[in-house]
Amino acid sequence: MYPDLKGKAALVSGASKGIGRAIAERLVAEGMQVLGVARSGCDAPGVLGHACDLREPAAADAAVAHAVSKFGRLDLLVNSAGATRRGDFLALNEEDWADSWALKFHAAVRLTRAAWPHLRAGQGGVVHIAGAGGRVASADFTIGGSVNAALMNLTKALADKGVAEGVRVNCVNPGSIRTDRLTGRIATVMAERGLDQVAAAEALARSTGVARFGEPAEIASVVAFLASDQAGYIQGALLDVDGGWVRAV
Repeated sequence: MYPDLKGKAALVSGASKGIGRAIAERLVAEGMQVLGVARSGCDAPGVLGHACDLREPAAADAAVAHAVSKFGRLDLLVNSAGATRRGDFLALNEEDWADSWALKFHAAVRLTRAAWPHLRAGQGGVVHIAGAGGRVASADFTIGGSVNAALMNLTKALADKGVAEGVRVNCVNPGSIRTDRLTGRIATVMAERGLDQVAAAEALARSTGVARFGEPAEIASVVAFLASDQAGYIQGALLDVDGGWVRAV
């Protein structure tokens, strides 16, 4: 637990399910005031939900304004929204690319821009949730890989600005985490290889060289740490939380 987080305020995008919801719940458990943003809002206990489509250019400003109006401050922004399409490069169309970049990258840019003055005033921070796919290229993950890599570059650039202005900016790269998205990938392996669910999950885990899949709560724990004073000297970090999937230096 991180006592210094108590009473502070956070905005978490993509908070309706999966990693984003786990992050929102953990921050509430730490005593933070949390606005959970998603197209369907967020009904997690203790989280104030805000329904909007972050692909819309005006949505980010409105979400940040709502958080500040409710909490009177904003100390942390967690950009966790966005699931990108997998598939053969030649089968992915313009809409697939535009939609993925709009929700995961451009929404993060807009939310960070809108939140920055408040984060600077409170000496707060930003945590981007990107993904291990931004480090390990895959032919069936061209959209997600490029978006995640762009978020990592954005992290380094904003951290440079943050050094001068007192805003810490870091990035977490989850590996294979047990979410609805992973369940869908396991189902695909089941269909393609004629395996049962357990065997398909084991095969998918082996394909990335990890012993097991991660849990959303494990990503949330890292975010809580990064938000706390105990991570006060961590700036511009790209943290792989992937069970050892990324083996490159």
